[in-house]
Amino acid sequence: MIERRSSRRRTFPLAFFFAVGLAGSNLLAGETALESSPQTHADLVELGESIVAQTSEHPLSKRYVGNRLNCTSCHLENGRHSEAASFIGIATAYPAWSPREKRVITLQDRVLNCFMRSENGTRPPQGSLVSIAITTYITSLSEGLPIKMNPNRPLGPNAVKPLPNTIGKADPARGKQLYEIHCASCHGDDGLGNDDEPPVWGDQSYNDGAGMSRNEKLAAWLKVAMPLDDAILTDQESADIAAYVNEHSRPRFELSSHLPPPDQSGIYNGVQPD
Repeated sequence: MIERRSSRRRTFPLAFFFAVGLAGSNLLAGETALESSPQTHADLVELGESIVAQTSEHPLSKRYVGNRLNCTSCHLENGRHSEAASFIGIATAYPAWSPREKRVITLQDRVLNCFMRSENGTRPPQGSLVSIAITTYITSLSEGLPIKMNPNRPLGPNAVKPLPNTIGKADPARGKQLYEIHCASCHGDDGLGNDDEPPVWGDQSYNDGAGMSRNEKLAAWLKVAMPLDDAILTDQESADIAAYVNEHSRPRFELSSHLPPPDQSGIYNGVQPD
């Protein structure tokens, strides 16, 4: 289920176009500021990819994760998959308008917010090494591509395409049958996964504030991603499985419980909780 040019336009050098000046002194104990770390740029790209692949277990990121998901659980092949929430080209869309945050956000904002929702954890500090490393890796996958900032949504040119609205109403009962055929062998009849495959519901999965908790988002992703290495689901089957998966319990998202203390957060670029 969830896995592991013709005109003159600006193009990306492989560089920190995103703001690193926000690091300040607001880093958690044990965090290393980018400026004082020994990594070269290539080292940071490699470090970022390793965090993307092992988010829930990597020593730099695990403190911010509240479940057993990794970035690559949804962004397949460490974001290199051309269709399944691809990282390729995504940095070209930022800064972008975010309807959810009701702000223009940076790529770094987008990464950090994902820790609160898909990872059901705590938002890492802006400018922290984990933040800069992940964003550097993602940006490296846009090297040489033309910038086209997105004024409508924080989505890149290879974002998952919505399913057509011509499909019938999603049926979780059909979805249950399809899940048993296509998904249970990896994610379990109970949806809790195993040592190698991630959970798709329950306390160790994404919370109800994550994009995947919306049936239409999950269905569109399933269509291009699952079953792993053999994406054969029809539009209707994808919608039915999504309805079945998301009818199960999962953690509730409350923004205030996912933001770190103010002196450790930097700036949360979004509407603040009451």
